[in-house]
Amino acid sequence: MMAASGKVAFRLPPLPTVGELIKLYNLRAEKQLSQNFLLDLKLTDKIVRQAGSLRDAHVCEVGPGPGGITRSILNAGVADLLVVEKDTRFIPGLKLLSEAAPGKLRIVHGDILTYRMDRGFPVNISKPWEGDPPNLHIIGNLPFNVSTPLIIKWLENIANRTGPFTYGRTRLTLTFQKEVAERLTASTNSKQRSRLSIMAQYLCTVRNCFTIPGRAFVPKPEVDVGVVHFTPLVQPQIQQPFKLVEKVVRNVFQFRRKHCHKGVEKLFPEACRLELTQEMMQKADVDPTLRPTELTLPQIRALADAYAHICTHEPSLLSYEFREELRLKHLARQRNTPVVTFIDTPTGIPPSPQQPC
Repeated sequence: MMAASGKVAFRLPPLPTVGELIKLYNLRAEKQLSQNFLLDLKLTDKIVRQAGSLRDAHVCEVGPGPGGITRSILNAGVADLLVVEKDTRFIPGLKLLSEAAPGKLRIVHGDILTYRMDRGFPVNISKPWEGDPPNLHIIGNLPFNVSTPLIIKWLENIANRTGPFTYGRTRLTLTFQKEVAERLTASTNSKQRSRLSIMAQYLCTVRNCFTIPGRAFVPKPEVDVGVVHFTPLVQPQIQQPFKLVEKVVRNVFQFRRKHCHKGVEKLFPEACRLELTQEMMQKADVDPTLRPTELTLPQIRALADAYAHICTHEPSLLSYEFREELRLKHLARQRNTPVVTFIDTPTGIPPSPQQPC
């Protein structure tokens, strides 16, 4: 088959099916690793199509397992496919694919949470952040137990332009439990609106592509699976450090059914909680009786900006965590000793809980 460029389009030669490979190498999905295999190549092709054209692209596949999506990526005409697989049992089957696609498939036996993807591809594929995305994609059928920590890690990488995003606005096409996929893409006032919705959408254009029924996987998970596509934005919708935004959003959404000021309060030590909460809500011009799911991204941005402004006057607030204050109070009660707040006074002597910040 001829590609548009006149080059012969690459197709894998006849190989054992994914199901046959699973039998051949006696592979079983490990429940404790949240593994579920996708054997239907029409579905793996459909997942890969969500990434857009992969002609001559560089791709990193996360957790290829028995290689179903790997085959679809190779057949899409990529220049270079790097797979990162933690489970040793899948390496022989992947080596078989590598032999069938000479010079196209590289295998890394390692953990994607610690793998340095910024070293995985040539520097010359990089594109300026303000320009088009690089011809580099991350694709993966993620184990459920890894998907949320991994996307949070990558969102932080996007904010800091590190890891896979040293090359530019690298696009991602990933699977999640259907409920997580819905949270990632949920709009304001949606029942599924959550911390994850805000963290993803302030940094990316996020699209819920389609849902795969659980019965398509082996073994069948108890939930359906959503395919989600991410394109990093040129300008984040909130211009504050990732850790600060994450802290504000985490606190706001910890009391989902209560008014948003309840969560905002927990950003501040008890001694000055009411005063600083009122200052933050007024500065942000956000109705304190709105529920977290009712907050728009511009309102979250206003809250993050207001918190950052307060922290410029009292930097030690940035490291304050109310759960730690609760823990110290509990310990103090046990030992019958007084508790101090986390804010240092100008003299360097911590005030008592009764004193203002």
